[in-house]
Amino acid sequence: MATGFPGRELGFGLPGPLPRAGSGGLLKRPVSEMERLQQLQLQQQKQLQQAMFLRSVKQRTLLASSVSSHLSTPALQDPVLGSSVSLATSNLVASGFLRRPGMSSETRPSAELRDGLQELERRLLSDDDEEPISASGSAVTTAEWSETMRQLVATPTPLAAVSGPKQLSPTPTNSSSSTVSSSASSSPPSSSAAPAGASLRKMLLDAAAAVADGKLETAAGILAVLKRTANYKGDAEQRLTAMMVAVLFARLNPAPPTVSSSIAEVCGAEHLAASQMLYEVSPCFKLGLMAANLGILETTKDRSQIHILDFDIGHGGQYAALLHALADRHRLRPAVPPPALRITAVADPASPFSSNDTGGTLRAVGDRIQKLAKRHNLAIRFGIIHRRPDELDAASLGCEPDETLAVNLSFALARVPDESVSPANPRDELLRRVRALRPRVVTLVEQEINTNTASFAGRFAAVCAHYGALLQSLDATAARDSGDRTRVEAALARRAVNAVAREGADRLERCEVFGKWRARMGMAGFEPLQLGRPVVDALKNRLNAIRPNPGFTLDEDSGRLGFGWKGHVLTVTSTWR
Repeated sequence: MATGFPGRELGFGLPGPLPRAGSGGLLKRPVSEMERLQQLQLQQQKQLQQAMFLRSVKQRTLLASSVSSHLSTPALQDPVLGSSVSLATSNLVASGFLRRPGMSSETRPSAELRDGLQELERRLLSDDDEEPISASGSAVTTAEWSETMRQLVATPTPLAAVSGPKQLSPTPTNSSSSTVSSSASSSPPSSSAAPAGASLRKMLLDAAAAVADGKLETAAGILAVLKRTANYKGDAEQRLTAMMVAVLFARLNPAPPTVSSSIAEVCGAEHLAASQMLYEVSPCFKLGLMAANLGILETTKDRSQIHILDFDIGHGGQYAALLHALADRHRLRPAVPPPALRITAVADPASPFSSNDTGGTLRAVGDRIQKLAKRHNLAIRFGIIHRRPDELDAASLGCEPDETLAVNLSFALARVPDESVSPANPRDELLRRVRALRPRVVTLVEQEINTNTASFAGRFAAVCAHYGALLQSLDATAARDSGDRTRVEAALARRAVNAVAREGADRLERCEVFGKWRARMGMAGFEPLQLGRPVVDALKNRLNAIRPNPGFTLDEDSGRLGFGWKGHVLTVTSTWR
């Protein structure tokens, strides 16, 4: 029975040992049979030539290479034959269609292998063009795949440019390198139309899963489609796509494992300045800090001396609102003198977020705060302390007995390493030291997202959902072409890269969800402090004052206030004692 592959039964065109005379082989057959076999051989040659012509028209590279392998395949050293044989010969030997000397029928490979080769040849000679394959099961050749990966990984990510957003350059779609393997677990759409928002999210998650599983071919195929939609100047979904594609680029092409590269990402002056802008342009961040201020004011309203320890003062924007609130309260109660306020900025000299600051930035922040306090006729002192968490105590911080102590940890703890990074666990050590100071109130503000202990795929999904909601909320409060928004989103992109693409000590910002913060605070000896109804009502009034207000939400749950967009909580404020 013919197999569909010309010359297989006769070993046509294949080097190999001829049957010996007298062995019942070819040389003992009668002349008539020889003529019949020669005619069959000529007929099969014609069939082979026709097949080669059809495959060349269809440009099936694999068939051409398979047929021509009889003459052009690089030689391999066969350990049994002891000589160089072509790859095609070696394959047929392995499949049982060509014997090695001394190879018995019992040692031939199984029928399963022969059936596999028949199936491969059937697909090669088939007229169906729907599934072009290569020897590896993919339409992408090694050279094409290497070039695609080089282009994807070498594409400059927009993170380095904070002067303005850049659209990712599209990947050509007329190359077979954009085709995902037919054996891949998922295939990106090949249509040139831009995918919808939900489809973009799914494609992003599929790409991240492929990267996590080491399926780089699948990931690159999806990225080639996503790059056509990614746009730092587009709508929220296009901006998110650009951001998360940059995250995947960073994961596929990681920087050398040095903390200095991570410091450049999220500890530079421009990044810190843009992060402060985020606290102004995003109501969720701004209201989170406002809730912390109101928590301090509520718990210290009858105190004449207030000392605030701040472990991440930034540019001091939070205290502009605090001083304004103190001035307003004094105007409403002129008979009650305003408290004497003292603010101490605490910086860890071992932290990359403060190690590059020799005091100049913090002194400039203190000068601005003091000038603002003077404008409101408020008495204030500002100080700077450089101490590691294990060096903190009342004496080193200059705490005085008659002061009412408040500790502000707004967006601070996520930047302190925990037990997953350092055996010393500076995060819990800091909380224990703060607890020993016996403050009247501790305020905690953090993003509601787990970028600490989650896996790469888990962090990617969490950041995708979190930043997707955040970017949508910015559409309600900032113009898309705003220069400040451009800088803010560039900072968000750097954060996303560091939180998702980096591992170990290189991942500097490690956020946790409120449930984990609550457990951590409880283990350190703190108890939750419920904010009063006047504070919550004031925050709701401020939230309702945002025009338009299509989706900002305030969620009260388990002693914390969650600020979000359309039900997705972005920041959480809680108070402790």
